[in-house]
Amino acid sequence: MKTILLISLFFSFNLFAGIHVLISTTKGDMVIELDEVNAPISVANFLAYADSGFYNGTIFHRTVKNFVVQGGGHLPDMTEKPTNAPIRNECQNGLSNLTGSLGMARNEDFDSATAQFYINTNDNVRLDKRYAVFGKLVSGLEVMRSIEASEVQTVGEYENVPVEPIVVLSVTRIN
Repeated sequence: MKTILLISLFFSFNLFAGIHVLISTTKGDMVIELDEVNAPISVANFLAYADSGFYNGTIFHRTVKNFVVQGGGHLPDMTEKPTNAPIRNECQNGLSNLTGSLGMARNEDFDSATAQFYINTNDNVRLDKRYAVFGKLVSGLEVMRSIEASEVQTVGEYENVPVEPIVVLSVTRIN
C-alpha cells in the first residue's frame, strides 16, 4: 500500500512540477507545460500575454497539416493585435521542435517573436536552432489534431487560414 501511495505521489508531483496553462478553444481544451528552466524569456513573455488576457478572442490563424498550428496574434477578421516589443530568440536552449512542442512564431528577423505561438503537429527538427521551443502539450492531443484537420483557405495575404474560425477562449495558468 505504501508503494502505491509513493508512486501516486511521485506522479502527482511530477505532473505539476512546471507551470501549466490551459488553452481553451472552440475546438476544446489543451494543457501545456512551460519550460521556464530552458526558456525563461519565452515563458515569461507568453505568461505576460496570457495573464493580461491578450490571447482571449484570438484565433488559430494558420494550420498546416503535418507541420504546425499557429495562433495568438489575430482576431477572427484577421486583424493583427498590437503587441509588446519582440524578445530574444532562445532557440539554442536544447529543446526540439517535436510533435506537441510549443514554440515562438517569428518573422524573418531572428529576434522578432512577440505574442504568436505554434504547436508542432509533426517532428520538425529542421526548425531547431531557428525557432525557440518553450513548452509541450501534456493534454489535448486530440484537440490539436482537430485544429490541424481544419479545412483552410487563403484570406488576403494569409494562407492556410481555417475556414471556420478556431477561437482561443482563454489561456490561463492552472498551477
